[in-house]
Amino acid sequence: MFQDEARFGCISDPRRCWAPPGVRPVVGAQVVRQYTYAFAAVSPHDGTLDSLILPQANGQTMSLFLQEVAQRHPEEFVLMVLDGAGWHRATRLVVPPHLHLSYLPPYSPELNPAEHLWDEIREKWFPNLLCHDLNAVEEVLEDTLRTLEKDPARVSGLAEFEWVVNIPLNAI
Repeated sequence: MFQDEARFGCISDPRRCWAPPGVRPVVGAQVVRQYTYAFAAVSPHDGTLDSLILPQANGQTMSLFLQEVAQRHPEEFVLMVLDGAGWHRATRLVVPPHLHLSYLPPYSPELNPAEHLWDEIREKWFPNLLCHDLNAVEEVLEDTLRTLEKDPARVSGLAEFEWVVNIPLNAI
């Protein structure tokens, strides 16, 4: 599984939208610096998605997320690939016995298919959405993640990617 987390908040994301000819669309905008975090682990080959919405991103919440993944997959050995965020390497991080963590190279988000989930969520569920408080953000996020967890084909399509290997001809 590939793991990642993303920050969502009350800052609106105005985007282009459709309107009838001659009508200028009105989109609300606000900057409120309150955030919540969505943690997700995705299995690209079968579309399995495990997610949690947590108030912070730190070693304690990461341990909680790992515990949740372990509970959802009690009979499986899970190899979890993640980036090098500080809370992924925290000294007090509690890793369940049937999970193994493996780290991506630094500064390489393009290697993590879980990143595509955040693009999809922000593009399809959050554009031009004005949430007046963090509870509203969490409600939309909860609905979104629940919808995606129930649709493994969609998740698999979002998370799959092909490795492109450039091998110089003189190396063959």
